[in-house]
Amino acid sequence: MPDTPLIQLFPRSATLALEGLYLAHELRQLAGAQPFVYANFVASLDGRIAIPDTTKGGMKVPLNIANARDWRLFQELAIQADLIITTGRYLRDYAAGKAQEILRVYDDPRFADLKAWRAAQGLSPQPDLVVISSSLDFPVPDALTHGGRRVVVVTDGRADRRRVEELETQVGQVFVAGDDTVDGRRFVELMANRGYRIIYSAAGPKIAHMLLTGGVLDRLYLTQVSRVLGGEPFSSIIEGPLLEHAIDLPLRALYYDAPGDETPGQLFACYGKR
Repeated sequence: MPDTPLIQLFPRSATLALEGLYLAHELRQLAGAQPFVYANFVASLDGRIAIPDTTKGGMKVPLNIANARDWRLFQELAIQADLIITTGRYLRDYAAGKAQEILRVYDDPRFADLKAWRAAQGLSPQPDLVVISSSLDFPVPDALTHGGRRVVVVTDGRADRRRVEELETQVGQVFVAGDDTVDGRRFVELMANRGYRIIYSAAGPKIAHMLLTGGVLDRLYLTQVSRVLGGEPFSSIIEGPLLEHAIDLPLRALYYDAPGDETPGQLFACYGKR
């Protein structure tokens, strides 16, 4: 990955290195009385974050927009978290050998500096994982709990009681954060009570909808690749019922990444209330 500099367009003009760009946002300083919650997506110019996965089923990030420079910034966001939100599908894919570790600082030498950064902060080697699921249809692979890492499970009141008991035997308490669906605000309150202050969503558009409708998403990081894909069906950054009230996420920072070997250029944007 060439260390080609970025051009900061907002809030002021500057030339910056890619490495360390999102570390400099110092997200761990932003938690206050409530946890700081943030999410990240990479999208095409026509708004596609996921397209059908013809091999595994479900949806996947399009290969035409996935790229090493965006992946570096994904890792910089993940390394700062206490807790990373994921889904049952990720655990199923991980158990089947179809998904990689979310945070790659321990098996990819490109991110050795991030491993050192987390150690220097006095943090645990890996953020804990929280799985948000109504069906609870997933295994918890032993590899995800090594080194004292916790896997927390959050569901709703419809969950099968027997499956809840099985998971509680394996991972500890399963938290219920809503009646018919998981409520974003209740979820964050439960995680705050467990001591989590910095929560990163590496999940998809339905989780983003949950966090937005709960009024708990503080920042959205969005990479927009200057490439049009087309095609149906597809996922965008939020999926769910029409929001009762539009949610404003003011622009906080914008960076231009010039065309290179992998992309025709892309924008790295940060939106949020704080």
